[in-house]
Amino acid sequence: MQKISVLLFLAWVCFLFYAGIALFTSGFLLTRLELTNHSSCQEPPGPGSLPWGSQGKPGACWMASRFSRLVLVLIDALRFDFAQPQPSHSPGEPPVSLPFLGKLNCLQRILEIQPHHARLYQSKADPPTTTMQRLKALTTGSLPTFIDAGSNFASHAIVEDNLIKQLASAGRRVVFMGDDTWKDLFPGAFSQAFFFPSFNVRDLHTVDNGILEHLYPTMDSGEWDMLIAHFLGVDHCGHKYGPHHPEMAKKLSQMDQVIQGLVERLENDTLLVVIGDHGMTMTGDHGGDSELEISAALFLYSPKALFPGAPPEEPEIVPQISLVPTLALLLGLPIPFGNIGEVMAELFSEVEDSQSHSSALAQASALHLNAQQVSRFLHTYSAAAQDLQVKELHRLQTLFNKASADYQRLLQRPQGPEAALQTVITELQQFLRGVRAMCIQSWARFSLGRMAGGAALMAAACFLCLLVSQWATSPGFCFRPLLTLMACGLAGTIVCAGLLTTTGLKLDPVVLGAMAAAGSLLPFLWKAWAGWGSRRPLVALLPIPGPVLLFLLIRFAAFFSDSFVVAEARATPFLLGSLILLLIAQLHWEGKLLPPKLLTIPRLCFSASTGPPRHNGTHALGLGVGLLLCIRLAGLFHRCPEETPACHSSPWLSPLASMVGGRAKNLWYGACVGALVALLAAVRLWLRRYSNLKSPEPSVLFVRWGLPLMALGTAAYWALASGADEAPPRLRALVAGASVVLPRAVAGLAASGLMLLLWRPVTVLVKATTGAPRTRTVLTPFSGPPTSRADLDYVVPQIYRHMQEEFRGRLERTKSQGPLTVAACHLGSVYSAAMVTALTLLAFPLLLLHAERISLVFLLLFLQSFLLLHLLAAGIPITTPGPFTVPWQAVSAWALMATQTFYSMGHQPVFPAIHWHAAFVGFPEGHGSSTWLPALLVGANTFASHLLFADSGLCLGSLHPPQASHGLEGVCPQVHF
Repeated sequence: MQKISVLLFLAWVCFLFYAGIALFTSGFLLTRLELTNHSSCQEPPGPGSLPWGSQGKPGACWMASRFSRLVLVLIDALRFDFAQPQPSHSPGEPPVSLPFLGKLNCLQRILEIQPHHARLYQSKADPPTTTMQRLKALTTGSLPTFIDAGSNFASHAIVEDNLIKQLASAGRRVVFMGDDTWKDLFPGAFSQAFFFPSFNVRDLHTVDNGILEHLYPTMDSGEWDMLIAHFLGVDHCGHKYGPHHPEMAKKLSQMDQVIQGLVERLENDTLLVVIGDHGMTMTGDHGGDSELEISAALFLYSPKALFPGAPPEEPEIVPQISLVPTLALLLGLPIPFGNIGEVMAELFSEVEDSQSHSSALAQASALHLNAQQVSRFLHTYSAAAQDLQVKELHRLQTLFNKASADYQRLLQRPQGPEAALQTVITELQQFLRGVRAMCIQSWARFSLGRMAGGAALMAAACFLCLLVSQWATSPGFCFRPLLTLMACGLAGTIVCAGLLTTTGLKLDPVVLGAMAAAGSLLPFLWKAWAGWGSRRPLVALLPIPGPVLLFLLIRFAAFFSDSFVVAEARATPFLLGSLILLLIAQLHWEGKLLPPKLLTIPRLCFSASTGPPRHNGTHALGLGVGLLLCIRLAGLFHRCPEETPACHSSPWLSPLASMVGGRAKNLWYGACVGALVALLAAVRLWLRRYSNLKSPEPSVLFVRWGLPLMALGTAAYWALASGADEAPPRLRALVAGASVVLPRAVAGLAASGLMLLLWRPVTVLVKATTGAPRTRTVLTPFSGPPTSRADLDYVVPQIYRHMQEEFRGRLERTKSQGPLTVAACHLGSVYSAAMVTALTLLAFPLLLLHAERISLVFLLLFLQSFLLLHLLAAGIPITTPGPFTVPWQAVSAWALMATQTFYSMGHQPVFPAIHWHAAFVGFPEGHGSSTWLPALLVGANTFASHLLFADSGLCLGSLHPPQASHGLEGVCPQVHF
């Protein structure tokens, strides 16, 4: 019955945490309302006749079309400086030599030869800069919210009005080729499509070569009205090598040839648009809001004159969503209903008409149509949702009414003063830009109430666990009263929710779950405050030492500081080092660094060795210095956050395949394999030191032979991954096959080893002999778990009692031969050996998900864990009275080490720092329609340090003083039947 109560209590705690997390994320990861309304030619965006310039033209929709065809070339991650024309360097100055500069020569050549036919813009993308969100913005003209980034690799069909849907409704033929993300966003919308898998960021050529196979034949056939080609090679090259690798120069040169070939095939009624959906960081990643990530190139070209003047010296900066209303009006389509972008007015000038007044009037007409459409959207959206600022909305509506009235007066006098026309254009632009700014601010606001409520609920759950962990050590403690209080509170909450539902009030499921969690927790907190709190001071329930509590409070309070969050990667090692120094000083002040007295354990019928103690003050100080050195070395592996442009990330975080130069690559490969061998050797030496490799158990046999095979497979996979591009053509198929088999084999071996360890976790050596004289048993009667450190010497006999039961059958068979003697050697490491083995088995598949040079970080992780455990054990005497608890210093240091290693593995808590390549380790061809497996692999890569420290954290529960372990060394307790 007690076990059931404990399980129910743990389920309750899990429910509290999940409810708090759900409430917090519902306030942090906001979503906006997506309207399903659609624009149409039959419903103009506002009152009034057709715009100036469209009247009397047959087939005119909102505005007469200027182009009947469109070629949209989307080069994923085409950063602006990749396409920016390079000025000629002055004599005597060395030219800037970067692989990505000056490779799109055809753009610069067209801008110089045909300045009235082409323009280059700097397009600003709205974060998050992930592909799915950018495609959504480029077709709907809307803004993504933060929650949309989570859907980048599980895309769903766009329900909002968009350009593709408008083209299909108008009977236009849309042909697509490239990234298969479009297949999920626009199912059934294309008259012809050639989709290619896009998720494998290590594949630079499959998508691009597939497009080139169909691009020019499709274009020459003429059976299309809009042709979309989405190239991925530049983006994948950035992810795999970074923008400064020679492979980037090759990819950009290939794109230059593609653009040149398209320009040669264009007809006068066709518009060419070359655009990047986002940029990339210096390391080739994207997803955040840094300047390099949101800066993309936008190039427009038409065989006929498109612009009235020459291009400016510095390209104009335009929001990326401005392309949506611009293309819609240029193609004679309605602007998508939810668009909030501003038309690029320059494209609506009257090139043939030399009068500037006519061009200005045409621009005003396009802007007014755009403003009418945005005003209609605001009216519809504000009636359905309440997340827009009311005052700002009213101000913008007033501005639009004034600008619209001024525009209507100008239409009555087309030859009015040009100054009034420019005033109307300025007012319309102010309205459109004001709407965009308001939407950005409104849709990026967090619900502070929900976030605070979720954090408070999780804090209360932690407080519950802390109190119960203290009460559970009291004699006669029972979980049943806690569960009764929980049931009463939960029932009351359900009744209140039912009453609210009868009133017709709509309850958010997340809020309802949080109410249930809080209701189940309140009676317990009240009882704790009124009952237990009156008999025991609250301070007594918080056994955290003052300095450690101060460290925890500083860390907790610092999370409310933006500056600390940015600098957490540097602050965490500082806090960890300070805590270690504090621990060493505390051991010195308490006199625990002095040579301890030798320990004898008479209940086990043996004494400790009379030799000198292994641990003294100098040794403990050496452990602390070694731990600080490991922390410093781990800090050499770091990735700079976007907010610190002066910082330079460690070059050792990139894979070996991105290195240029065979000698350096070979040296680093040798260092990585050396770290792997050192890690394996350290584990085997530790197990051999405590004689855990002498047992014939299956798990021990796996450690002997399985771990070396896993290390060999890991090293072979690194060799293939770092040199796959350099393999001879006749061996590439073999290399590709081995790249699939080796990671799966290592993962399979690790899973097999863990299963064997769960089946037979005991790795001690057990001997049985017959004919020995009968003596008394060494087992002292004992029942129940250890409640104090003085009871720890009963734990090993209890394990031995279990072994005694296992040999009872053999005893019956050997009675005629005499008494049976059972000897179990090195029971002192019976727990830690299984934990270290499990940690090593888990480390190998996690190591495969990282870059090769992160193996050095894994080695430091094991060293830090070893040194910290020995340092903590040096200050824990076995005679300490009171409950057996893990010191708070150990828990705090362990948590800080997990966070520090998280940053040392090249992670940052931002989207661009996610290692997407981990999803393809062992699956280079992708995962098909499956999303759970790549999510599992990427999640394991991201939280590898926390997984490893959580597993090795079980060793904290088996902390014992070094004297005690010394006394258990070499001892084989015997029992006779």
